[in-house]
Amino acid sequence: MSINKNQVVSMSYEVTLNDEIIDSNINKEPIKFIYGSGEILKGLEIGIKDMEAGETKTIKVLSKDAYGEYDSKLSETLPISDFDDIDLEIGMVLEADDDNGDIIRATVTEVTEDNVTVDYNHPLAGCDLDFKVTIHSIA
Repeated sequence: MSINKNQVVSMSYEVTLNDEIIDSNINKEPIKFIYGSGEILKGLEIGIKDMEAGETKTIKVLSKDAYGEYDSKLSETLPISDFDDIDLEIGMVLEADDDNGDIIRATVTEVTEDNVTVDYNHPLAGCDLDFKVTIHSIA
């Protein structure tokens, strides 16, 4: 029986980017989610649609169906004085509240004597991801 909307799916996965494993729950507890509810990446959900319990499949999820395309407009340079008392490092993820009280995250991409450049894109934006998934059960 293949997967239908609103069914609970139990799945193990391994995600690779450029042949490097970046996330996996292999040999751990499988994840459980409701198919069609948006709990997993859109491209992964599309890729598992015709799978059955016990099946393993490799699925390529394009960036547009994963974390989106990289948007250079989501990068900005701010005065370093805005970051008093923070020991800034390239790659550091900063968190702040926006005007609605929601948490926004930005990755530090450059630090100079006067300025800090931060990037609000998801760290995997613009990346095509390869998933190896095993469907354990469909209920």
